[in-house]
Amino acid sequence: MSFQSTLTVDLGPRSYEIRIGAGLLASLGDQIVPVIARPRVALVTDRHVYDAHGPEALAALEAAGIASTSVILTPGEVSKGWDGLSALCERLLEAGVERQDTIVALGGGVVGDLAGFAAAILRRGVDFIQVPTTLLAQVDSSVGGKTGINTRQGKNLIGAFHQPRMVLADLDALGSLPRRELLAGYAEVVKMGLINQPKFFEWLEREGVALTTRDHKLMGTAVETCCRAKAGIVAEDEREQGRRALLNLGHTFAHAFEACAGMKGDLLHGEAVAAGMVMAFELSERLGVCEEGCAERVARHLASVKLPTSPADLPIKADADKIVDAMAQDKKAVDGRLRFILARDIGAAYVAEDVDPVAVRDLLAEHLSRRGGRSGARSKPPVSA
Repeated sequence: MSFQSTLTVDLGPRSYEIRIGAGLLASLGDQIVPVIARPRVALVTDRHVYDAHGPEALAALEAAGIASTSVILTPGEVSKGWDGLSALCERLLEAGVERQDTIVALGGGVVGDLAGFAAAILRRGVDFIQVPTTLLAQVDSSVGGKTGINTRQGKNLIGAFHQPRMVLADLDALGSLPRRELLAGYAEVVKMGLINQPKFFEWLEREGVALTTRDHKLMGTAVETCCRAKAGIVAEDEREQGRRALLNLGHTFAHAFEACAGMKGDLLHGEAVAAGMVMAFELSERLGVCEEGCAERVARHLASVKLPTSPADLPIKADADKIVDAMAQDKKAVDGRLRFILARDIGAAYVAEDVDPVAVRDLLAEHLSRRGGRSGARSKPPVSA
């Protein structure tokens, strides 16, 4: 029997289900009928995802008597900016999308973030449904209602909290995912173990390599574990005023890496997060708050699945000062002070309100000095397979 699971994000009258399993796209229309106000949707996707899954999704909508219009985006972060948002909203309005209609976001994190933000602001708010087709989106970005776009100042600095009506995570969609994208999503899986689930991280140390070969049962277990953990955190702290900030482990580094890389697709979010998590643990050790050896353990596991473990592995040319400057634009900065998610141990992350930027700069400089000379390091992320 194929993997199937249903979870709930408990937000009172705005609660919604996360359905995880194989073959969900084939029954997309029947799955969403109970949560849409009327049988009319706008399917937002990108060209790659449409070619792989669009016809099946549209056929499933038609079979359930749901009228649809499609908006197909240019793949990648290039669509996730002011111009992309404006173009998407204009196309949705031209298609006659009204407040009682529903937007269906079919794709990865870029599609989900952009379509969700458009839903939040179109006609002052319409419903949307997340149908994530990447591992990163299934375990992280599709759950919790964070939507937004990038600007030249940084990543996700403009956006809104807008919860979906449902999340449908079809494990079969991961079969067509390029390996590089799969590995980028795996970084977010590892993150959930490092935050507060040390036993899950131990499980990943045993099963992670097999999981990244697309073992259906292992992927289902990982997606379910991550979604269950995130659903609990979001229910407790929907707007990131407290505990939800822990989900940003590694992201203060990662978003700065992405900003310095130019957000043109040369660096995937999960690749930046992988290196960022190692940096967060190394910084924790240097500050004397974390058990020694944790950073090495994290780096060893990420390296075992061929994920980058240092900014020296990433396609960025910025020096340490420029990376620290980029961090100042991070959403987690408070009164101009750097705010990081650090760790006391594997599975024991916490919020550090005022981290010394000199310590951060020194750590970055040390890593960047290794560019071109790291044993076994890559000068750029792996190509898709």
